[in-house]
Amino acid sequence: MKTWLLLPTALTTFALTQTHALANEPTTFAPTLQTNDSWFKEGQSVLSAAMQTAPINTPARNIILFVGDGMSVGTMTAARIYAGQQAGDSGEEFRLEMEALPHVAMSKTYNTDMQTPDSAGTATAMVTGVKTKAGTLGVNDNVQRGFCSTIKGNEAKTIFQIAAEKGKALGVVSTARLTHATPAATYAYSADRNWENNTTLTNISVEQGCRDIAQQFVDYDYGFGGFQVALGGGLREFTLVSDGGKRTDHDLTTLWQQRYPDGAFVSDHAALMDIDVSETERLFGLFGLSHMDYELDRDDSQPSLAQMTETAISMLAKNDDGYMLMIESGRIDHAHHAGNAKRALEDTLAFDAAIAKALAMTDPNETLIIVTADHAHTLVMNGYAPRGNDILGLAMNADGPVKADDGKAYTTLTYGNGPGAISGERAEPTAEAVVGDDYLQQALIPLSSETHSQEDVAILATGPKAWLFQGVVEQNYIFHVMNEAFK
Repeated sequence: MKTWLLLPTALTTFALTQTHALANEPTTFAPTLQTNDSWFKEGQSVLSAAMQTAPINTPARNIILFVGDGMSVGTMTAARIYAGQQAGDSGEEFRLEMEALPHVAMSKTYNTDMQTPDSAGTATAMVTGVKTKAGTLGVNDNVQRGFCSTIKGNEAKTIFQIAAEKGKALGVVSTARLTHATPAATYAYSADRNWENNTTLTNISVEQGCRDIAQQFVDYDYGFGGFQVALGGGLREFTLVSDGGKRTDHDLTTLWQQRYPDGAFVSDHAALMDIDVSETERLFGLFGLSHMDYELDRDDSQPSLAQMTETAISMLAKNDDGYMLMIESGRIDHAHHAGNAKRALEDTLAFDAAIAKALAMTDPNETLIIVTADHAHTLVMNGYAPRGNDILGLAMNADGPVKADDGKAYTTLTYGNGPGAISGERAEPTAEAVVGDDYLQQALIPLSSETHSQEDVAILATGPKAWLFQGVVEQNYIFHVMNEAFK
């Protein structure tokens, strides 16, 4: 049964009149295309550039894999703003060199046994094409960490070995120890990433024939022999206890020079700068007993990552068949572990400068450049600070520092956990303290060392086959793109 609503005659007539009037009135609120707006113009410009970017399908002569250790997407964002503010701008609109790379994907970083990964397993995934356990290097998932006997038959072939078989030169550069997890994945098979020198091996591992990571570097023998270029920290892993090192068997820098009499070994910035690349066949540099200094603390005794990158590319480019090179900014990770965002951002900018150097020195039609991270960290950007607010500073508004529910100010950057956390009442941060070099960002959960996180990380690429980075991929996919690019 239908129910009809009857309007009074006068009201009905009024409604019809108004409807008719509205139907015949011109529309006065229709928006016009905002073509004169600066943001609109910028978007059109970016679109035009993107439409001109065609995939490069020819084989890659060279590949450079840049790894920002611990460089989460949040780290990239904060570093972008930090760099822009150093340049005198508000910061948010700034663009890092790495952010201009046209092909982008996201990488899932978990290890086969860990939701939150470590650098050994993640680096192995990138250079071998298989995921593996945390703490193991150059091997598949069948290897048990700490058990030397499980390595045999489970070694994974790396992109560096494949490159060497094609006659390509090999290089590795890091601001961490060369025997540390990420650079070690380029040359070592190890059931434990901590087996960096002979004193770290267990007795049973020695009996079963395992070699420490530093020894494996010197013994590496593919293609033209060992690496044509290796630059980083970690002198102590190669030298004797009597010389301030950690070894008790022999000095590996001496053995390296005996194996490569046409090579040059250097241990400071000046010596590296004195190298005549055209006359040097092989180069090995160790700058510092352990890791190299943070960029914020680095003096003239150590080269910058960009300077090491320039030297490495100059050396490797002499090979007519091309090269395979990994460049790691290892200390972004260490600064995050320390809960110190400022040093993490400074090292990220040094990493970006090295990427800029590589882009300037290479031809995008023949060199595949990949920029990624092995894993993320718990760095968080939070609050509602206005545009241009100091990225290291307190979250502010028009009335001053924004107050949390405890009545105290807080910074835009915080950590989920780490040494910046305290037990009990939270301290009141001051505007002067939070921008200091040694300030530890406040954290939620107290830990002596801040942890990795399990977030996806970015992959940015340019050059031959770079367009194959699409969507969200497993981390080991990076190897498969590099291998395809070399075909």
